[in-house]
Amino acid sequence: MAVVTRDERSAGTATNGRPAGRGPFLRPRAAQDVGRPSIAWAIPATVYFTIFALLPLGVVVWLSFTSWSGIGAPTSVGLSNWRSLVSDPVMRESILLMLLLTALGVVTQIPVSLLLGVWAAGRQRTRAVLTALYFIPLLMSSAAVAIVWRALLDPNFGLPHQFPAIFGNGDLFGSAPDAIGILTFVGMWQWTPLYTLIFQGGARAIPTSLYEAAAIDGAGTVRQFFTITLPQLRNTIITSMILMVIGGMTTFESILILTQGHPGNSTTTTAYYMYEEAFDNFAFGKASAIAVVLVVIATGIGLAISKWTGYDKMRSTLEGV
Repeated sequence: MAVVTRDERSAGTATNGRPAGRGPFLRPRAAQDVGRPSIAWAIPATVYFTIFALLPLGVVVWLSFTSWSGIGAPTSVGLSNWRSLVSDPVMRESILLMLLLTALGVVTQIPVSLLLGVWAAGRQRTRAVLTALYFIPLLMSSAAVAIVWRALLDPNFGLPHQFPAIFGNGDLFGSAPDAIGILTFVGMWQWTPLYTLIFQGGARAIPTSLYEAAAIDGAGTVRQFFTITLPQLRNTIITSMILMVIGGMTTFESILILTQGHPGNSTTTTAYYMYEEAFDNFAFGKASAIAVVLVVIATGIGLAISKWTGYDKMRSTLEGV
C-alpha cells in the first residue's frame, strides 16, 4: 500500500500521481480558481442560448433589412426600415418613455424591495406568514395583473367611481402623467415581491458574526444596516437593478391592457410600438428593426451598469472568499 507523506499532501498530489482537484472535465487551475468549474459546464447553456436566442436574433436582424407583411416571402429593401426609424418621431418618443418608465421602476422598486427583503429575513413566525401573503402577486401573470388593475381603476365601475373625492373625475388614463404613474405603480405592485425575495435570500446569507461584532462595538440597527447589510448586498442590488432594467424595457402586457399606448402616444414604449408595427400595420421589417434597437439599448445599459459598478469583476462580499 502506497504511503502518502505530509509533503505530498501539502503539495496537493494524490497517490496515483495526478494533481489533486484535477478531474476529467476540469483543467489545471490556479489557486484563485479552486472550486470553480471548467468551461465545459457552460456548454449546455451555451448551446441552448445559441439555438433559442442568438439564432432568432440573427433572423430578426435579417428581417430588419426586408419588407414583409407576414404573408409570402420577405423582400429586401436595404436600409429603408432603418432610415424610417431615424426620421420617426414616435420611435424617439417611445425610447424616451421606455427609459423614463425603466428609471421610475428602478428608483421605486429597489428601496422598497430592499427594506422589505431585509425585514423579511428575520426568523419570527409572523414575518413568515406576512411574507407568504405578500408574495401572492408572483403567482399571477402580467396580463392577469393588468386586467385586475384595469377593473379596479375603471372610471365607471371601479374605485374612482366609488371615491370621487380621492380620484377626481375618475379618468386616471386621460392624461399622460397619470397614465405613466399608474404604469409605474402597477409594475411596482407586481414585481416588488420578486426582488424582495431576492433581497431576503441575500440578507439571510450575511454572516451573523458581522452583526454580533457590530453590536459589541455599540452599533445600532440603523448603523448595522448601512455599514454591514448594504455593502454585503451590493452584488445582489446590482443584479436586481440589471433585471429591472431589462424587464422595464420589455414591458408590454400592462401597456396593452391598461393604456393601449394612449392618451395619444404618451404611453407607447418601444416594445409596444414594435407590436403595433408588426400586428396592426403588418410591417414586420420595421418591427424587426425596432426589436434590434431595443436589444442594443438593453444590452448596452446592462453592460454599462456592470462596468460602472465593477460587477463584471464578480468580487465576493463573504468573509475570506
